[in-house]
Amino acid sequence: MNRLHFSIDIKAEKNKIWNALWDDSLYRDWVSVFFEGSYAVTDNWKEGSTVLFLAPDKSGIYSIVEKHVPNEVIQFKHIGTVVNGKEQPIDDETKIWSGASEIYRLAEGKDSNTLMVEVDVMDEHLGFMKSTFPKALEKIKNNCS
Repeated sequence: MNRLHFSIDIKAEKNKIWNALWDDSLYRDWVSVFFEGSYAVTDNWKEGSTVLFLAPDKSGIYSIVEKHVPNEVIQFKHIGTVVNGKEQPIDDETKIWSGASEIYRLAEGKDSNTLMVEVDVMDEHLGFMKSTFPKALEKIKNNCS
């Protein structure tokens, strides 16, 4: 497992950046760079709740919101796969990445705020994530203007 770090400076208030990340329609916009039509099924991103990160065919992964301090940090622990909208039991393939983290943080700066992302990625997804995540961050930034 590899941990990747990404960041972008955004000239917007922290709450506007947070909204650009987690508001449903804006979330769908920036995650579309990873897979067109992606969306999340969530209980308002509440700490301790389960989130389904899904493609249009209702396949994807499910995760736990480990920490959520609005406008500051949200941390996900990825658990397992979703097929047809249903959480699947952990199997040998899932065990390889189950427990991986994805963390979004906002840091206050002088003229802008910095959005920082840490994400655990398996070897076979490294190239895709390195090339795609910066595009997602640009979409988030554009949605703040």
